[in-house]
Amino acid sequence: RSRVARMRIIAGQLKGRRLASPDWPGLRPTSDKLRETLFNVLGPSVAGARLLDGYAGTGAVGIEALSRGAAHVTFVDSDRRAVDLVQANLLHCGVKERYAIIRVDFAGVAARLDQARFDIIFLDPPYGAGAMAAALAAAAGLAASHGGPLRARETRVVIEHARRDE
Repeated sequence: RSRVARMRIIAGQLKGRRLASPDWPGLRPTSDKLRETLFNVLGPSVAGARLLDGYAGTGAVGIEALSRGAAHVTFVDSDRRAVDLVQANLLHCGVKERYAIIRVDFAGVAARLDQARFDIIFLDPPYGAGAMAAALAAAAGLAASHGGPLRARETRVVIEHARRDE
């Protein structure tokens, strides 16, 4: 079960909507401040974009993208509780279309996506150099050879990591 936290959608159609956060250990929701910075950097490129929210957790990044006009968001997480939380947050925000939720480890997502292309890939793997390296390797492997299944022509890949990790 999740509890309502102080997380909220920063801008766009869903601005101000509160999101539920996890009540189990190990999930680190991307803070409002960090999401605001991320979307300030991405700017107008979010409108009309196809975004992959890897390690989706609460779904906050993907829901923020939808609020700001993303064409479609694919949420990926291997934890059933996180998948349920993403779905609950989407329902709470009244989002009924323009998204897919896939319950799979990020490394296994390519087989589920066929020929999908993404403009933005956001990854927030568990902290630690090993997990981050595995996430980057999976993204690189999936994006190989002239735009593999996870790669549009000019895909931006953003990875959240601990300050201590290079």
